[in-house]
Amino acid sequence: MTAICVYCASSTKIDPGYLDLATEVGTELAGRGYTLVTGGGSLSMMGAVTRAARSGGAHTVGVIPRHLMTVEIADLDSDELVVVDTMRLRKAEMDERADAFLTLPGGIGTLEEFFEVWTAGSLGMHAKPVVVLDPDGFYDPLWQWLDHLTRTGFVRPAALDALCRVTTVDAAFAALVPAAGP
Repeated sequence: MTAICVYCASSTKIDPGYLDLATEVGTELAGRGYTLVTGGGSLSMMGAVTRAARSGGAHTVGVIPRHLMTVEIADLDSDELVVVDTMRLRKAEMDERADAFLTLPGGIGTLEEFFEVWTAGSLGMHAKPVVVLDPDGFYDPLWQWLDHLTRTGFVRPAALDALCRVTTVDAAFAALVPAAGP
């Protein structure tokens, strides 16, 4: 069974449309028979994607640092809730359990997770798909900055080309598991 790690916001001060996006992703993930791996919180987009996936029958795995159990409100309903000691252990556990990575809109935690798996992939440390779903231009300033870094020689063109940027849920899932399936 394919496991998709979804990185997204745990902030509760976001546009409700992003909760709808997370719900759509969770529903699609479940409909395809995939396992969901998340940061183990139940708030905001992280909670929405997990609830939608679980209600569609997906197996859910949450990985949360002990010190965030009350901050991000640990998803005690996860099929598997893995409690770790640090953020680094959280990311390592999520990476290990995932076959592909999907980034939705989010803040600095989401960006840190995204940059780490994208960097590792661009350095040949894994061959798992890294996909960013950006339906409304949320990440446009980031793409402009990354284009600038590439033009000025700080990012290899091959690294930027390895990153898959899409605007629809269907395109995201096509890129996450190309020609494979659960």
